[in-house]
Amino acid sequence: MDNTTRSERSRNAIIQAALAIIARDGPRRLTLDAIARESGISKGGLMHQFRSKEAVLKALLEYQAEYFEKFSQGYMAQASATSPEPLLATQIAVAREAVTTQQSVAFAILGAISEEPGLLSAFKEIDAKKIASIKAEAADPELAMLRWYAAKGLLLNALFGLCPLSDEERQRMFERLLDSKQWLVPGKA
Repeated sequence: MDNTTRSERSRNAIIQAALAIIARDGPRRLTLDAIARESGISKGGLMHQFRSKEAVLKALLEYQAEYFEKFSQGYMAQASATSPEPLLATQIAVAREAVTTQQSVAFAILGAISEEPGLLSAFKEIDAKKIASIKAEAADPELAMLRWYAAKGLLLNALFGLCPLSDEERQRMFERLLDSKQWLVPGKA
């Protein structure tokens, strides 16, 4: 195995180990020692890939952002043919996917927030662009924002363990948010 392949495997093992630790034990338990133990990689090998815990958190965010970008592109391709507001539908579907995906971006974000809030500034900029695009495509921009923030609220409540809804009930809520026929603007149907 060449060095590039070995390095990529180590990097992926470290990221998966960090996600497992955050999901199982919480972000405060994420340490370089814990990651080394969980991944089976020596601390020196870990330090070769990531010089600090913040570097691991940044890599987690990038890894999860890449996953959800791929998911988003696939969903958007489908939604463009079936939804009057494909950007909004895609963002609601991404929130639903984040709730249902084990070791989702949510855990990485929670870890980053608790340890290094500055890492999230890029996500604020990305969200601002998404909001502008969703508003531009919507017949009723405020209603579109309401639906998007409702989806984000379901996600955050699930993340923090505050959601009294069953998984089935939460999925039904996401389905209603995705069903654009239930959200028609009077006089614009």
